[in-house]
Amino acid sequence: MYQIQLSNRILAASYNGMQDDEPRDLGAQPLHLMLRDWGLDNHDLVEVSTEQLTHKQVQKARKGRRMTLKMMQKEHFHEYMHRELFNYAKGYDGQWEDPNKPIQEQLRHSK
Repeated sequence: MYQIQLSNRILAASYNGMQDDEPRDLGAQPLHLMLRDWGLDNHDLVEVSTEQLTHKQVQKARKGRRMTLKMMQKEHFHEYMHRELFNYAKGYDGQWEDPNKPIQEQLRHSK
């Protein structure tokens, strides 16, 4: 709840971007596991992003802070869509297998 005072009148309004009954923190997301499997940290993602991501946005996304659809769509790699990175996104499939697993394995063994 916030109030704005204009001359002698006080306007009171409440702002709530989400429904009160929706949880905001949803635990570690598939994005977190994927970045871990690739051996990437938040800085790596921010550095190569063409979407002007910030470290704070990436950290919130990894920890499971509920994000808007627009923000979820920023968080993707070439083949990844938001439905593969967030377990609360429409179309999420918990059985989805990352098609890039062989590349991850090769990178892990080359280090």
